[in-house]
Amino acid sequence: MSLIVNIYYTGENGNARKFAEEMVSSGVVDQIRDEVGNERYDYFFPMDDPETVLLIDKWTDQSALDAHHQTPMMEKIATLRDKYHLRMRVEKFFSV
Repeated sequence: MSLIVNIYYTGENGNARKFAEEMVSSGVVDQIRDEVGNERYDYFFPMDDPETVLLIDKWTDQSALDAHHQTPMMEKIATLRDKYHLRMRVEKFFSV
């Protein structure tokens, strides 16, 4: 059973999109995709909300996600989130 986490990053003046672009260009996204247990890490842009970015983050199980939360990438993500003054909303789902 996989764990899917949807994270909505919302900001102002295009900052959510800039955050996602820097996550990709800095290599953080590739590092996360290479982690054991990561099955998906993709950003999407809602057509009706230009100030929000949706991250779909999929892991093999909770322990893989917990391990990810202990990596140096989490500090990088938090630093970028603060840099762009983003708010987050999180949803968790399990797929079978």
